[in-house]
Amino acid sequence: MRLQMAAEAERGNKHFSHFSPETNLFEELEKAFRDYGETGTAVTRHYVHDEQEAACYGATPGTFTAWSSLPENSDLLFYEGLHGAVVTENVNIAKHADLKIGVVPVINLEWIQKLHRDRSARGYSTEAVTDTILRRMPDYVNYICPQFTETDINFQRVPIVDTSNPFVARWIPTPDESMIVIRFKNPHGIDFPYLLSMLPNSFMSRANSIVANGSKLDLAMQLILTPLIMQLIERKRGTK
Repeated sequence: MRLQMAAEAERGNKHFSHFSPETNLFEELEKAFRDYGETGTAVTRHYVHDEQEAACYGATPGTFTAWSSLPENSDLLFYEGLHGAVVTENVNIAKHADLKIGVVPVINLEWIQKLHRDRSARGYSTEAVTDTILRRMPDYVNYICPQFTETDINFQRVPIVDTSNPFVARWIPTPDESMIVIRFKNPHGIDFPYLLSMLPNSFMSRANSIVANGSKLDLAMQLILTPLIMQLIERKRGTK
């Protein structure tokens, strides 16, 4: 990816990123979702990030594993990635997923997290990380942000400390220094009184949104997602 990025920069492409259709296989991803829904299996592969994953998958970091079929007789397909709800002129991946969950910090917090991670774990300078953020911005706006309109539930983390200039922030705001906004696309059937009673000091900011302390994110996910996942499994097993 770094070599390709450098080559694109030499050609004058200042916005080459791994968010774009050109660097992803959207059609193949949609096919995997569709095939799993129709047959219970699909052909996929893994990207190997580091030496630990290399030992697990038997491939070199920075490469992909060979294409292989998912195990059969599973109840659910869980996809965690950047493009699970992409909709473009050519593909509609979102329509194939029964439950779409968005987990995203507000943009300043996302930048703070990236700056701290890339500087501490990868040794990048602030200037280099800033260049990466700017390079990715068009694809982020066009292919990442729109997916959160397609999701059924969004969990958005919002800091309650000053993050006005994320490029000079010395610390990442902690969960206790954050709130989470939980937005339901379709609030029908959601037991809001129960959720409010189980999440201390939470409140509803809109008819389809709950605000809770950032430290309660795991609890909120457990309370909200567990019954929805069980419904999916029961529905699947009921069709046998």
